[in-house]
Parts: sequence; structure tokens; C-alpha cells
Amino acid sequence: MSLNYAKRMDNIKASEIRELLKLTQQPNIISFAGGMPASESFPLEELLKINKDVLENQGTVALQYGPTEGYAPLREAIAKRLEKLSVKAEADNVLITSGSQQGLDFAAKIFINPGDVIVCESPTYLGAINAFKAYEPKFVEVPTDDDGMDMEELDRVLSSNENVKFIYVIPDFQNPSGKTWSVERRKKLVELGNKYNVAIIEDNPYGELRFEGEILPAIKHYDTEGRVAFLGTFSKIFSPGVRLGWVVAEEEFLNKFILVKQGADLQSSTISQLELARFLELYDMDAHIQKIIDLYRVRRDVMLKTMEEEFPKEVKYTYPNGGLFTWVVLPEYMNARELAIKALEKNVAYVPGGSFYPNGGNENTMRLNYSSMNEEKIKEGIKSLAQVIKEALK
Repeated sequence: MSLNYAKRMDNIKASEIRELLKLTQQPNIISFAGGMPASESFPLEELLKINKDVLENQGTVALQYGPTEGYAPLREAIAKRLEKLSVKAEADNVLITSGSQQGLDFAAKIFINPGDVIVCESPTYLGAINAFKAYEPKFVEVPTDDDGMDMEELDRVLSSNENVKFIYVIPDFQNPSGKTWSVERRKKLVELGNKYNVAIIEDNPYGELRFEGEILPAIKHYDTEGRVAFLGTFSKIFSPGVRLGWVVAEEEFLNKFILVKQGADLQSSTISQLELARFLELYDMDAHIQKIIDLYRVRRDVMLKTMEEEFPKEVKYTYPNGGLFTWVVLPEYMNARELAIKALEKNVAYVPGGSFYPNGGNENTMRLNYSSMNEEKIKEGIKSLAQVIKEALK
């Protein structure tokens, strides 16, 4: 049977990360592949109590439809928590989404006509590439260094491309590179957005997971004209299984997201929203996040120390100050996709870095996650991966 599918389906491919995660379900695989939080960090005991409490005292509300914008007490709590990132918002500026991935899809649906230009970091988040690609844009990648996106190159790109619809960025502990933007680059991005009248989609799943130093103000903090939509999620600081994220924007901008959500799924899970709001009311979320930070800092240190001891000197990698990932650059002649097959033979999985470049290339890179494996498995997996790399160097 041959059905007449939409042309956009030609651009939608299986997510390399999601496909790899199928393999990592095997108990013998040491996975550095997904952006998986540590399952031992999930607040199971607290949620057991909260679930019973919510069903007993708010059961008919929890199991009923709710407003598209989301449960008001949760929206209020999110607006309050955003003060940590220097973002001023009211509950009316918050839309609850089914994870921040839904926010990315909505941004694409709101802005992109076939052939429009999307500007992004090089490399950038694979999930965003896949979300945007369905709407048939042209991607323009802007190179990055340790302080973030190259602003001179961004200025040139914006001045020389028509129909630029938005600039997509992950300024804190970027996925996949682990890099963090400087304050100066954040300010300049907003200046250029204002100059060329371009929207900015700020994706911030990891901003609160800082291991050292002070939390930097979000790009949204510097927004003077309401052109920045701030996307966040509870997936990395609470649980990905609740599938709750948010979009924060000014009224006119946010209303576009609300209209799209009404057509997509009406609303996010009512019961999940009530349970999360109850957790934020009864428990210390900052203390919970600090436990995650303490756990991930140790795992990052173990991974980087083992890489320093085992990886050949020709291999370079980033030193993230937070988040979930480090980024590895191999000698140019090496192919990380080919090495991934050999690594799997040694029961080690990672994501080849070429997937994070929407226009291809850079196959000598890889992303490694340190959050989901314990320290012993990290050591074992990095040693096995180092052996694969050394054999390829020979």
C-alpha cells in the first residue's frame, strides 16, 4: 500500500538519539548517549505521598480537563522560580507545555514557512533540528567559541539573509557542547535581535544545574522589546516522565503559543501539573536541585579525569561548569559514526556529533553524557571508549 503523505514527511527522520536509547535499554550497555537524568534523583517517596493527597483532596479536578495555559498555581510557582535566572514574569506570561520539546515544535509552527531561515549555534540541539526541519526551513549555523555564539558572524548572517524568522540558542551548558555564553554575548544577541527585528528562542533546560560559579542572567533578562521566548522544563531538575515544561513570553507572543497548543493537545496533563505544584508547595525544590548538582558534579569530575588519563592527546574535549554533557573533538580524519559501531561492540554507547549540525559535516565529534551512569560505569566506559579511539589512531 502506498499512501499520499505530506511532502514534509520527506524531511522527518528518526531521531538518532531516540534510536540509540533503544539499544541502551539493554542492561549490559554503558550509555553516554541520551540526556538522561539520574533515576536515583527522582523524588519517589515524596511523589507517592503527593499522588495520594492530590487524588483524595483534588481528585475530580486532577482527572478533569483544565485550561490550555495550565494550572494557575503551577504557573505562579514557575514565574517565581524564574527570579533565580533574573527573569521577571507573572503567571500570565507562562504557558505550560508537554516538555520543552513541545515548545520547540510550537515555535517552528508559529514562525516557519518553507524556505525561511533559522539561525542557530553550530553545533546545536538535535531535538530542535528535528522539530524545526519538519517545517522545511533553511538552517544557517553560526560558529561558537567558549563564550558562545560569534556575534560578528551573527551580525553578518542577519544582514545578508532575508526571511530570518528566529535565532535559536541554548546559552547555559549548551547541548551538545556544554559551553556557556558570557554576559556580553547575551546582551549583544538581544541588541542584534532588536536591530534586525528577529525573534529569539532561548532554550534553557540546564540553567539551574550549575556546579561552579554564579548563575548568569538569562537572555530573556535583557529583552527590551518582548522578542525573546524563554523555554524551560522540569525534565532535568525533577523528572522527564511528568512531561512538563513551559514557555515564558510577553502577551502577544505567548498568545501565538497558546493558540497552537489548543490545536495540538488542548492542555498538558492536569494531574501531573497538580502534583508538581503540590511538590513545590510542600518541599524545598532548591534543596532537591542541589542534590542533583552534587551528584552530577562528581560524575562530571570522574568522566573528565578518566578522559584526561586515558584519551590520546590528539583528542580535545570541553570542561562544562554544569549541565549534562561534554563535547569531544577527534582528529579531523576520524569518523565518530564509524567508531560508535566499534564502541557498541564494547558495550559503550554515545551520540556521534555530526547529528548536531543541521547542514552536516563535523563527523569527527561526539557528545558524552555523564549524568545517568554511576562512577564505576563511567570509568569502565571511558576506558573502553579510549581503547576504541586508540585503535582508530593506529
